[in-house]
Amino acid sequence: MEKTEFKLPAPPKEMLTIRPPKGWISLNLRDLWLYRELITFLTWRDILVRYKQTLLGASWAIINPVVNMLVLQFIFGNLAQMDTGGVPGPIFRYTALLPWMLFSKALSSSGRSMLTNRGLITKIYFPRLVIPLSSVLSGVVDFGISFLVMIGMMLYYKVAVTWAMLTIPLLIVLTLLVALGVGLWLSALNVLYRDVGYILPVMTQLWLFLSPVGYSSASIPDNLQLLYAFNPMTGVVEAFRWAMLGKTTVNLGLQLTISIGVALVVLISGLFFFRRMERTFADMI
Repeated sequence: MEKTEFKLPAPPKEMLTIRPPKGWISLNLRDLWLYRELITFLTWRDILVRYKQTLLGASWAIINPVVNMLVLQFIFGNLAQMDTGGVPGPIFRYTALLPWMLFSKALSSSGRSMLTNRGLITKIYFPRLVIPLSSVLSGVVDFGISFLVMIGMMLYYKVAVTWAMLTIPLLIVLTLLVALGVGLWLSALNVLYRDVGYILPVMTQLWLFLSPVGYSSASIPDNLQLLYAFNPMTGVVEAFRWAMLGKTTVNLGLQLTISIGVALVVLISGLFFFRRMERTFADMI
């Protein structure tokens, strides 16, 4: 009787070991490029799911800013009689709502993104930074739809198009960077403390009134202008007004410089904090 020999399979030539990052200096941002297809998929998924099973669908991207504009116009225009520098109140406030709605939507989505995708996080490995990043990017489509209404309002109020509109893509990027920086902090903290999910809507609403959306930052007293400029959305909102309407009544250069500086500080610190906490997400979520 012949003996049967069993051979074990040869070990793989290369083995990939996945370990959690150590220290504060391991960002591994190169992984975002390697997983770019996953970012695209998650972004597109968020866009499709947002208005699924709704009667009006993507029309909400128009209804929301228009309703907010009417409310702000009634409060700050009709009641408070806030100065708009000669610009019609509706278009003055709708112009500011464009970056604000993009920011608030991105902040809300990214702040809750880790808990929303908990099933995905506990099953497979991928850079967790992909999740808040894709949540931030998904709001650009709504911005594009709302921007069409802005074009219609410019035609109605006979606002001339200027070369300043060429800066709008850069301002969109700055808005997303601010939202991503704050969203990284909130998404990581939301895994540790679920209270963040309850605080987020209140914080966003308060932030709206602390930003020059319904009014001009020129209404702020001179001795508070510098402090007020440290709100990163101050420079962003005023820059959008300047880009769309071609005029400003504030020191836009100073405000925008401070906004960019604050945005970079919040983003970089948020990246380090998020990566530091990433190793505990799967266990705590």
